[in-house]
Amino acid sequence: MIEEDFYCTLKLKTGEEVFAKVAASEEEDRTMLIVSNPVIISEIKSNKLGVIGYKFEPWLKTTTEDLFIIKLEDVITMTESSDIEMIIMYQNYLRQSKKEGNHSKINRRMGYLTNVQDAKEILEKIFKSI
Repeated sequence: MIEEDFYCTLKLKTGEEVFAKVAASEEEDRTMLIVSNPVIISEIKSNKLGVIGYKFEPWLKTTTEDLFIIKLEDVITMTESSDIEMIIMYQNYLRQSKKEGNHSKINRRMGYLTNVQDAKEILEKIFKSI
């Protein structure tokens, strides 16, 4: 049986703090959490102003999945979020990340200068000239 979903902050036994939309599911004799689009939220601080914003990052960066199952025994604590501002920022982050996709094309502005083969040839020329 799956309970109604809610926005929640989870503190996991690993020390990670995750914000997500969560639903609890009873499976036989254990409770599992179905976690949708989990993110890690970092505060952006200014020396003069204190906290000036938040940075959202995917919890797992090497997958395109958006649903995860976490055993309740792996959770230290969880708290339902009723912070409308945080929920709106989270929803905006999800909308924006779906628009952009998970992959950006590498270009010179990002620091891409060459491929491995060309760099190897350039470095070999420099080494031989020394």
